[in-house]
Amino acid sequence: MIKITCVLLIFIALAHFYWSLGGRYWLDKAMPTNVNKEKLLEPPKLLTALVGFILLWFSYIAYMLWVGEQTKTIVYIGWIIGTIFLLRAIGEFRIVGIFKKVKGTTFAKYDTFVYIPLCLFIGYSFIFVLLLD
Repeated sequence: MIKITCVLLIFIALAHFYWSLGGRYWLDKAMPTNVNKEKLLEPPKLLTALVGFILLWFSYIAYMLWVGEQTKTIVYIGWIIGTIFLLRAIGEFRIVGIFKKVKGTTFAKYDTFVYIPLCLFIGYSFIFVLLLD
């Protein structure tokens, strides 16, 4: 399970690098909008690239857990990453997550059927591998 998570995080990081370089594919499905289809976020390209690097670092932590290099620091960071993804799945009760209020937008549909399950999978895979140790 953590192997799949490692690869997923690499692909998600690559998508962020693509967007930071000006790519537009899938961006309309990845950015939250209100019911009037107005973007609620317009992150700078540098911030999008930074998110890509953070996701690559998360992938590295997943890899370290996968190969058994479980130092105290790696385990601690793994718990934090797992918690981050589980909290993202729960959401902030307005536009993202299980309890979002804004529904019916393209982003909300993708959030429900793609992003929430993906975050639950990634979060649980980190926690599952840490509980096995």
